[in-house]
Amino acid sequence: MAAKEEDVKLIGSWASPFSRRVEMALKLKGVPYDYVDEDYLVAKSPLLLQLNPIYKKVPVFVHKGNILPESHLILEYIDQTWTNNPILPRDPYDKAMARFWAKFVDEQARFRSLVKAGNRTEAAIEETRELITFLEKEIMGKKFFARETIGFLDMVVGSMIPFCLVRGWESMGIDMIPEKKFPELNKWIKNLKELEIVRECIPHREKHIEHMKKIVERMKSA
Repeated sequence: MAAKEEDVKLIGSWASPFSRRVEMALKLKGVPYDYVDEDYLVAKSPLLLQLNPIYKKVPVFVHKGNILPESHLILEYIDQTWTNNPILPRDPYDKAMARFWAKFVDEQARFRSLVKAGNRTEAAIEETRELITFLEKEIMGKKFFARETIGFLDMVVGSMIPFCLVRGWESMGIDMIPEKKFPELNKWIKNLKELEIVRECIPHREKHIEHMKKIVERMKSA
């Protein structure tokens, strides 16, 4: 376990996949940190606005006075600062592809289109499943996206899809990734759940589903 003088602080939210993935990385590296939870649905705190005045979002990572927003950047910073238990692939091509798929997931796999779909819900579901099929092919034959151990892409996809979006889809009555259609992804999710550092970062299921229902209602009324 790293020394406390590392002076690490994470401003996040229990329901945010973006801050949960940062916590996974810190736990994997064995880095102690102070955590500040933001209830961003109610109000943005003065601390958050001070540390991240541009985006006004979590997560915000602070290390020895250096301030970083945006989860992908934070994960890379953590990986380069604490070199044990590597997160990003060392091979340049593998690293580039991990970044590609991470960006793909964060930009494409959201459920906003389903909320706005109205009477086109079935078409929106199929469009989303087409995107998820790419991930099904990418994980095929692997225990994790990083192959034998959890890595950058596992943290990004794991925090976003099975432990966030699936619960949002569930709150809408949608079984988006049934095991029969996506056996490889479901096997990967089971592998993730076996890891203590992941289990510690998974939001409480019922509480999270209620939270996602509120998100859906906000989107509908926007």
